[in-house]
Amino acid sequence: MSNNFEQISTKSGFMKHNGGLLIRKISDNEFQFKTKVTANHLNRAGITHGGYIASIIDAGCGSAAHKLVENNQCVTIALDIKFIAPTKEKDEILGKVTISKKTKSMIFLVCNLECDGRLTASASGVWKILRNNSFPK
Repeated sequence: MSNNFEQISTKSGFMKHNGGLLIRKISDNEFQFKTKVTANHLNRAGITHGGYIASIIDAGCGSAAHKLVENNQCVTIALDIKFIAPTKEKDEILGKVTISKKTKSMIFLVCNLECDGRLTASASGVWKILRNNSFPK
C-alpha cells in the first residue's frame, strides 16, 4: 500500500495529452486516482465535460485493474457511468476504485469520483485481462 501517487501517463498519448492521472494502491482491492480540472476540460457551460469524466474513470479503473493483475494488460469490456454533480476549473477530482471480483479472465469493479468530499460520479465496469500482453508497447 502506498501513500504516494504515481503518474500513469508517462508516454505520449490520450491521457498524457489531457493532463495525466495519478494513482496509488490503498489496499489489496482498493485504489485511488486523482487529477486537476483545467480550462481544457470544460464544456460550453463552464463545467467539466462528461467525456473527460468518462476518460478519467476509464483510465483510473483500467490502471487499477492493470496493477491488480501484476501489470498484465487489461481492456474495458463494459463501463456504466452516472454523472451526479458538476466540477469546475481548478477542482481536484479524487477517484476510488474497489475491485468487486477477479476471475481468471475478468475484473469487476466499482468507482466513485469525489470533489471536496461530495460525490460527483459513480461507475461500474468489467475489464478483460489480456494474457501474454498481446498489445504492442
